[in-house]
Amino acid sequence: MSKFLVNKYKALEPYTPGEQPRERKYLKLNTNESPFPPSEKAIALAAEEAKRLMLYSDPECKELSAKMAETLGVKTENVILTNGSDEVLNFAFMAYCDENTPAVFPDITYGFYKVFAAVNALPYKEIPLLSDFSMPTDALLLEKGTLFIANPNAPTGLLLPLSEIERLVASDPSRIVVVDEAYIDFGGESAVSLISKYDNLLVTGTFSKSRSMAGARLGFGVGSPALIADLHRIRYSTNPYNVNRMTAAAGIGALSDPEYFEENCKKIIEARAYAVEALASLGFTMTDSKANFLFARHEKIGGAELYAALREKGVLVRHFGAERIKDYNRITVGSMAEMQTLVKLIKEILEEKL
Repeated sequence: MSKFLVNKYKALEPYTPGEQPRERKYLKLNTNESPFPPSEKAIALAAEEAKRLMLYSDPECKELSAKMAETLGVKTENVILTNGSDEVLNFAFMAYCDENTPAVFPDITYGFYKVFAAVNALPYKEIPLLSDFSMPTDALLLEKGTLFIANPNAPTGLLLPLSEIERLVASDPSRIVVVDEAYIDFGGESAVSLISKYDNLLVTGTFSKSRSMAGARLGFGVGSPALIADLHRIRYSTNPYNVNRMTAAAGIGALSDPEYFEENCKKIIEARAYAVEALASLGFTMTDSKANFLFARHEKIGGAELYAALREKGVLVRHFGAERIKDYNRITVGSMAEMQTLVKLIKEILEEKL
């Protein structure tokens, strides 16, 4: 770092993205991207909008907001569009946490939560997951800060039932609950259905996973009109043109092709089921993931060792070094063919090392 960096950022530990190597071609199962290309409708609309890149994008995202609201069954004033869901999550940290209202989230969850708190100089509290990695709902009920819940959780993939989400939201109307639903389309029930009932609930989502648009950077938030107005206040104070023209157009195209979206989600769920059965037969234990990834360990080979062996064979998975999860790897669910390749290579590794 330079000598000019102000003190408050000198100890900042940035978020570490998944590897995006260029030195060789890998089977990428480390960043929870979709194995399928975007909808042809998304591609066509984005290409057409590229002709107008000399113009600023619509700061209100009127057309996309209307399409998003229609898709979710809410009103446009209930929706904000952002540059990936990370942006709306950061807005929520800025809007609903301060020295008197800490951020509260599990100790094993999306790594950006801690970074958002740190970069905004906000106090935060981590609540340990239970021994089986399930959400400590009863402990969270006792907390007074703003709750951030990834559902399904990452990297465990475990889903908290909607009834438990509602219990958290209803328990304290004076507290905001932010539900990060990046992976909800792979087997969960969205909390968006609760926003008309509770004005202290903010639900966030992304086009990166189930809609095959990780490279486009498009996310959204859904909540009461007052909450969404709060987030727009921050957005207009930081980057009012946060969603570029091509991304907004691609988003409209993706939402206009529900059949493609649903078919791809179905394929991922089928490939996940295959991988779970195949890996279990090889001696792996896994959480009951409802996301587009598996969280898996093998008692006879460490997580770091398996990660390195797979990388050597041209497969990238995600390994985390934290003590409680160091024996696990997070494995993105790709296409059925990619999962078959993964299983074949893991068999080879186990035969070589055990």
